[in-house]
Amino acid sequence: MSAQPEPTEDLLTVDELAATTGMTVRTTRYYAGLGLIPPPERRGRMAYYGPAHRARLELIRALQDHGFTLAAIEKYLDRVPIDATPEDLAVQRAMLTSWTPGRHEALTRAQLEERVGRRLSAADLDVLVKVQALREREDRYEPLAPLKTAVEMLELDIPVESYVEASAAIGRHMDELVDELTRILHERILAPFRESEHTEEETARFEQTFSRLRQLTLEGVVAGFQRAANQVISRSLSD
Repeated sequence: MSAQPEPTEDLLTVDELAATTGMTVRTTRYYAGLGLIPPPERRGRMAYYGPAHRARLELIRALQDHGFTLAAIEKYLDRVPIDATPEDLAVQRAMLTSWTPGRHEALTRAQLEERVGRRLSAADLDVLVKVQALREREDRYEPLAPLKTAVEMLELDIPVESYVEASAAIGRHMDELVDELTRILHERILAPFRESEHTEEETARFEQTFSRLRQLTLEGVVAGFQRAANQVISRSLSD
């Protein structure tokens, strides 16, 4: 009987794949059974997974971080060619990576109150949901990025309606800004990058660059708002 060839360093067992992507073996096998990742490479009785499997699982993690349900993830991956390269999958993940650190949590009301350090009335919770600082999921609450700021706003002596109205105005303009910035990122950065082939190292550097770009963009938005607000104040004083 001839010996089975040794797997290359790029191939992983299911245990190694799960550990590398931060998933359990059970979840990894479940996703494989659903067809979310391609079939493994078989060598005798052993199954091995390569860079494409890892890249797909990391893309799934990015989708989960955005709150995608399993059904939505399946629908999204249906549009991704099964033979997509790890580099192409990494570029897609770079666009999906959350602009805020951490994963979404589902907290009970008691856990949420412990997180913010105060009791929250039903009216408080309603306002936090309206200003998109909180997402309600059945009997759980999902904290979103502006939660700390939103809770501090609740403690100010201002009409709640004014806060909700201001939040809605910010949301409208932010949606327009994000749409335009996303178009620019696609047309000026992502599209040119995807027009040529890249090594794994080049793609990794691109992901790091994109991560830094997100941080600089957020800082630029804040600075732009401050600059515009100061201009409005200056105009009002000169009138």
